[in-house]
Amino acid sequence: MPVGIRELKNKLSHYLDRVKKGENLAVTEHGRTIAYILPSEKIPEHEDLVRLVREDLAVWKGGKPKGSTNLAKVKGKPLSKVVIEERR
Repeated sequence: MPVGIRELKNKLSHYLDRVKKGENLAVTEHGRTIAYILPSEKIPEHEDLVRLVREDLAVWKGGKPKGSTNLAKVKGKPLSKVVIEERR
């Protein structure tokens, strides 16, 4: 759930109660997400992502992932054609 900085500051206890109940908060500034507040019972996937960022193996600046620059070379039909065929 997105929440602006001012709103979060003014109603911090309210939003922390929601986080305690399991909700994730996206803190926004001028409509852009700048931080996340997650429950302290971390999900293993979050811990793995944090570890990758700390070890400089991954970088995420809040945008949509662009994918890998190391493309695998495989034989056969392109994946896009397989997906189109499966949709028919």
